[in-house]
Amino acid sequence: MKKSPGPLSGIKVVEMGTLIAGPFGGRLLAEFGADVIKIEVPQKGDPIRNWRVLHNGTSLWWYVQSRNKKCITLDCGSPEGLEILKSLLMDADVLIENFRPGTLDKWGLTKEVLEVVNPKLIVSRISGFGQTGPYSKRAGFGAIGESMGGIRYLTGYQGQAPTRVGISLGDSVAALYSVIGILMALYNRDLNDGEGQEIDVALYEAVFSLMESMVPEYDQKRVIRERAGSVLPGISPSNVYLTKDGKYAVIAANGDAIVQRLLKLMGREDLLNDARFSSNEQRVRHMAFIDELITGWTSTLSLAECLDQLNAHGIPAGPIYSIEDIFGDPQYKARDMILDVDHPEFGQLKVPGIVPKLSKTPGSVEWLGPKLGEHNVEVLKGIGLSEHQIQQLAGKGVI
Repeated sequence: MKKSPGPLSGIKVVEMGTLIAGPFGGRLLAEFGADVIKIEVPQKGDPIRNWRVLHNGTSLWWYVQSRNKKCITLDCGSPEGLEILKSLLMDADVLIENFRPGTLDKWGLTKEVLEVVNPKLIVSRISGFGQTGPYSKRAGFGAIGESMGGIRYLTGYQGQAPTRVGISLGDSVAALYSVIGILMALYNRDLNDGEGQEIDVALYEAVFSLMESMVPEYDQKRVIRERAGSVLPGISPSNVYLTKDGKYAVIAANGDAIVQRLLKLMGREDLLNDARFSSNEQRVRHMAFIDELITGWTSTLSLAECLDQLNAHGIPAGPIYSIEDIFGDPQYKARDMILDVDHPEFGQLKVPGIVPKLSKTPGSVEWLGPKLGEHNVEVLKGIGLSEHQIQQLAGKGVI
């Protein structure tokens, strides 16, 4: 993409996270112009460098998760490493960390020390259970946050074991809340009091925030939402429907006017005044009958024919895409959601596009995930270290 300064140009971020939640937050900030310095353990690096599908020993995921970041290695537990970290934080705007609570304290980077180093620093802490409470010291990955946040209980089919969404949803949602908190804290600091603050994001709370109406429903009616497979509980019709060619169309006709259009499309004008279709409350009572009716229609058409007719009549519908389907979709192409980015090994590597789309200050991908310690010299010289000092630090294993 064309180089753009980005709306966060001039914001300096130090990222100390590993794997998914913290680094995903850092990636989002970097995509919109923030100067993100990612700190990794010498010799080892972020474990995500070796996760999932590898090419020449490096994860293809790494190139996406760490794009636009400057990567340095630093042993933050050593005295020299701690001093370098403090130097980096002195003029930073944001610190992102997703360690278990108390980890930075063990290194000597307590809240009080951070306030002395840089009173304007905004610190985003992502952890399994937050910085307080009886569970705060527990280890907590995204899978645990998803389980205790409520979404795993709802995912799957009734009478079967709960399943997971096929991605690290809990980590990603927590990262989004981290970024939202960072932007709010930056706004408050720069517009109001000029001071930094801490942002406390718990994985289980990030997931719990997605649970829609479950709290008041349980409070007032003792309703416990259960696993419901492919249907949308309490809403009808909204389901997946088998087509003639063995594929599935997702149809969300859950609106009174939309249902009327669907009935006409299916040639069932005889049901337009049927009380079973008159309101969502009535349709939910007759959900099985309605879904069977729709399947009877979709099963006479191929998926393409089905979707063409539904879209022509203003009925929300779509296919269920694999990544292969996404690669061939014209909508993804039109909105630059798959980008070709230059890379020394691949020539070009296809990576996900930028979300959201900003009309005046869009985000961009300037480079893909760097090699371990690739920016050591550049970053350390930027805080005043000489070439000789950098070589000494490398010899001691500090970087």
